[in-house]
Amino acid sequence: MKLLIALGAIVLAACARPLAPGEHPLVGRIWYVRAERFVSAEELFSRAARARHVILGETHDNPEHHRLQRVVLDALATRGDKRLLAMEQFDSGYQAAIDAARAAGANAERIADAGHFDRQGWNWPFYRPLVQFALEHGWPLVAANLSRDAARAVVADPARSDLPPAPPSVTRALERDIIDGHCGVAPDAQRLAGMVEAQRARDARMASVLRLPSVLIAGAGHARRDRGVPLYLGDADMLSIAFIEAEPGKAPQEYTEPASFDYVWFTLPAARADPCAGQPRPSRSSSIFGSIGLT
Repeated sequence: MKLLIALGAIVLAACARPLAPGEHPLVGRIWYVRAERFVSAEELFSRAARARHVILGETHDNPEHHRLQRVVLDALATRGDKRLLAMEQFDSGYQAAIDAARAAGANAERIADAGHFDRQGWNWPFYRPLVQFALEHGWPLVAANLSRDAARAVVADPARSDLPPAPPSVTRALERDIIDGHCGVAPDAQRLAGMVEAQRARDARMASVLRLPSVLIAGAGHARRDRGVPLYLGDADMLSIAFIEAEPGKAPQEYTEPASFDYVWFTLPAARADPCAGQPRPSRSSSIFGSIGLT
């Protein structure tokens, strides 16, 4: 799992010189993908408050993405909005334990313990403020992810996902994401097919927990309208917001496809080593792909 958390979510800007604050004109700006224009944070918050479901897609190791997630949550709370907060970082099998801990008055640390939060793999200090937000504002905290054991079972036997066949375009896109997440090295065909199906099963599970007005915290790959959680929400009113690391010399249109996200909020890249040093260089799509937790 640790390898794919590193590779599937952090490769963007691995070959680029780190940007300093103020060096990139996109950093801090919000791009409305469909209209191809910049919007203010206030316009984004207003739109989010009207959506039944809001997905906040992150690069897992970028602290600025988590700070901005909290900014969005605080903006919704300021408007009197109350939702459930669903998190990819908790497996749904621990929901009862999380609820019991919360009923007993547990703090964020105890909630993490009850939910078997992988503190090292997910870097708990990044997520603690989000859990704390739910406690402070009385929002239900929902464990959204398919368990690792269940995901591995789907890899071994894709039929266990119980999902209808994916459109070929979705299958091809997820295959590219997984190969990119392996530094350009493709797993064997059978395993690749199983990993694609497991990723679909995880997206479907996350969608299934969004029964009430909600905010979902997940990797940006899960936030994609064209192949992530939104595919399994039917016609529900939802808003997809991705926090994306800016790269030198790229225009905002180059970061997305028209059907990918509703909004993109640009940030500085996180400081990191190149996880693919000495291996084939992955393409940018892996930078917005959440960890699949299968190796």
